[in-house]
Amino acid sequence: MTEGFGPKIVGEIAGIYISETVVVTWIIMAVFTILAIAVTRNFDKIPTGVQNVVEMLVDAMNKFTAQTMGEDKKGFAPYMGTLFLFLLVANLIGLLGLRPPTADVNTTFALSVLTFVMTIGFGIKSKGIVKYIKSFFEPLPFLVPLNILGELANPISLSFRLFGNIVGGVIIMSLVYGGLATLSGALGLESIPIFQAVIPVALHAYFDVFAGILQSFIFVMLSMVFISGAMD
Repeated sequence: MTEGFGPKIVGEIAGIYISETVVVTWIIMAVFTILAIAVTRNFDKIPTGVQNVVEMLVDAMNKFTAQTMGEDKKGFAPYMGTLFLFLLVANLIGLLGLRPPTADVNTTFALSVLTFVMTIGFGIKSKGIVKYIKSFFEPLPFLVPLNILGELANPISLSFRLFGNIVGGVIIMSLVYGGLATLSGALGLESIPIFQAVIPVALHAYFDVFAGILQSFIFVMLSMVFISGAMD
């Protein structure tokens, strides 16, 4: 079963359809879990080898979170770091021939809802419920509807920005491969897909690598801005 350029349905469990998005997400989660256990089980007080790399990445994420959100919000670094790594792998996994989970709006919207809930939750925790509600009446009371709409628009824009960029790349690459396969067939080169092996490389570098890294960074950066903005 396929729905246009949407994810295929690959199976069914207890009447629930399992799509490519779910399967690839499970794969990414399993890989992260195995790596986390393997890398952290023998940590030493004096880091060496892989531990050096891990501690360097953690330290870089702590500093980046502190610089973006403020030193008092450095506790968000583990979540933001995990979110960035997941998005990065999810966006780049198309290079392995798998469909990126972020090419499914269900994934991007779920992640943006997490940011939305954290924005409201930590905003109320930081300011108190009364002060948080009062912030919607600023700078002028008649702007309350616009302020509420602006708050509700954040998760929508956050999810569709990521989804649109990734699924756009998936669609373009599918069309390119289809066109090149037709060209190879017209020239009698079905058994030697030279066009499909060479021409898409530059497009993959942009749509998968550049756009994937950039969109991961933008999503995490905006999440930081929304949460810290609600707390300040």
